[in-house]
Amino acid sequence: MNILKYFELFCIIFFSIEYFLRIYVSKKPLKYIFSFYGIIDFVAIFPFFLSGEYDFRSLRAFRIFRIFRALKLIRYNKAIARFHIAAKIVKEEIILFLIVTSIFIFLASAGIYFFENKAQPEIFTSVIHSGWWAIVTLTTVGYGDVYPITVGGKIFTFFILLIGVGIVTIPAGLVASALSKAREVEEENIKNK
Repeated sequence: MNILKYFELFCIIFFSIEYFLRIYVSKKPLKYIFSFYGIIDFVAIFPFFLSGEYDFRSLRAFRIFRIFRALKLIRYNKAIARFHIAAKIVKEEIILFLIVTSIFIFLASAGIYFFENKAQPEIFTSVIHSGWWAIVTLTTVGYGDVYPITVGGKIFTFFILLIGVGIVTIPAGLVASALSKAREVEEENIKNK
């Protein structure tokens, strides 16, 4: 356990020095302090200094922010930069996908409510309550806690499951193609330097 405490102390000292050096060398220190990475840097080291000398037991909850130290390391990873480029490339398609998926969830909720409300009024009480079934079925998770018992509901579920398989695969294809485009952009940037 002492090894972990010493390692934590080393990391805190290192990250603190880095944080203050970034402020010192920054042309606009306040802009850095209130930037996304500046806030992450601060939140990553702040809980350590709270837990040192003061015994504010209620403030120990801030120790959860230690997880932000991992985010400091992420900024140096090329793969994360590639994901950022890919997210920019595929942003519009993902928004369209989410809109279409929302429409499918509503249609599936309304359809299963139509088929199952009379047979299972306590489970499918409204279109909104049927939304749980629609989300679970369209994402092909199928927990089995809510399922159709009528013939029409079972046939409807079959078609919703087929649509759900397609819905699950679309974002994977979009992200994969965007990542390969991001790699090409990254390689072009390396060549141009």
